[in-house]
Amino acid sequence: MAATGIELIEIAGEQRDRLLAMDEGHFAELKAIGVSTKKLGRTVSAFANSAGGDLYVGIGETELLGVKVRTWHGFRDQEAANGHLQSLEALFPLGAEYSYEFLSCPGSVGVVLHITVQRTPQIARAHDKKVFVRRGAQNLEVKGVEALRRLELDKGIVSYEKQPVNVDLTVLTKSDNLSVFIKQVVPMQTPVVFVRKQALSRNNQPVVAGILLFAEEPQALLPKSGVKLFRYKTTAAVGTRDTLAGDPETIEGTTYDLIYEAVKRTVAMVEGIQRLGPKGFEPVVYPDEALHEIVTNAIVHRDYSIATDVQIRVFEDRIEVESPGRLPGHVTTRNILKTQFSRNGVLVRLIHKFPDPPNKDIGEGLNTAFDAMKKSRLKPPVIRETENSVVVEIRHDKLASPEESVMDYLANHEEINNRTARELTGITSENTMKEVFLRLAKRDLIERIPDRKGASAAWRKKAALFASADISPE
Repeated sequence: MAATGIELIEIAGEQRDRLLAMDEGHFAELKAIGVSTKKLGRTVSAFANSAGGDLYVGIGETELLGVKVRTWHGFRDQEAANGHLQSLEALFPLGAEYSYEFLSCPGSVGVVLHITVQRTPQIARAHDKKVFVRRGAQNLEVKGVEALRRLELDKGIVSYEKQPVNVDLTVLTKSDNLSVFIKQVVPMQTPVVFVRKQALSRNNQPVVAGILLFAEEPQALLPKSGVKLFRYKTTAAVGTRDTLAGDPETIEGTTYDLIYEAVKRTVAMVEGIQRLGPKGFEPVVYPDEALHEIVTNAIVHRDYSIATDVQIRVFEDRIEVESPGRLPGHVTTRNILKTQFSRNGVLVRLIHKFPDPPNKDIGEGLNTAFDAMKKSRLKPPVIRETENSVVVEIRHDKLASPEESVMDYLANHEEINNRTARELTGITSENTMKEVFLRLAKRDLIERIPDRKGASAAWRKKAALFASADISPE
């Protein structure tokens, strides 16, 4: 690959200084231009097998009075980086998993090669065929058959839902749950035929997905495949035994029943929480759609090879839903709302055939949760990935009031119209938004722009002296 066709971006000295001061970690690494292709390949493999990352080649280190100092010392020109690019092209011949650009800065020596590596759906190997993952600022080799299989499961290359379970197939074929279900399937089939056609058995044994969906007692055959519900009377970052209110509740059943029962019990638990608000103590309320979608996502897309229950932890100020297993395939916390990847395709497909399926809009679950929180004027969910799980947190923290949002917008813009304000605040009604404008106008904070009517109607700040006035909702 010739480097001359790759974009060259000139950055300012301030941006250069931020780059030189960057902390290396799980998502970023800095290398001198003398880095070997072997070491470069290991870093790229680690990023690609984890959550992706950014690699900057052309940032070196020198020691000054016993202190290590980073310096910008890039390639002479773009062509000088061809060896690095060609070696990396050998790792990713399709080119879809990475992108390159060069950075230059006035007064700094040479150009820095910036490589952005995406998380890959397949296992990425270094030049020596070894496999690495990223843990903090380290590239750790994946050693052994079991560790490699764990990575395959994490990336969704293989799915545990298709693993046969060492029990008699009649656990499915004689199940009342399956008998009731197939009466609603078109065309209706016998249980034996349905199990065979839907790939719910292997070697005359039921697979994990079949057990989860139709067995009479799934958790007796697949321990730790249920839900644990905890109530902590604290707002601390971590719940403790001392703050645990009563014993954890255990929820079991088929995947369909598990989802609805978990949401029902969580809502009942939350209803007993009150927080101090403008009018005194008020009940804590989370939008049902958000909680339903987050719990559904945690149960349906979890990694069932990990013998750990989904955990729902209800705190005084938030709910945490922890799902076993890392994000599958190329999904990361950065792109999770814009991409789709189903670890348990059979489970997702068949549960969608149930009456009132919990996953009505396949692939839109978390987006629905984010929208529901926004409409309720609550801050958006926070998604984080741990070493062996994914945690989604929804907090009972109000967003800025609509009035505050409008005034904040006008602090940086000359005017605002109804449509923009509705997008900004999450309000869906034009009339409701108009009432917000009128309340602000009544307090002499804004005024309608003269001679602007209909679709072009807009509002502006009335005077700077009112900028510090109280704009909390009346």
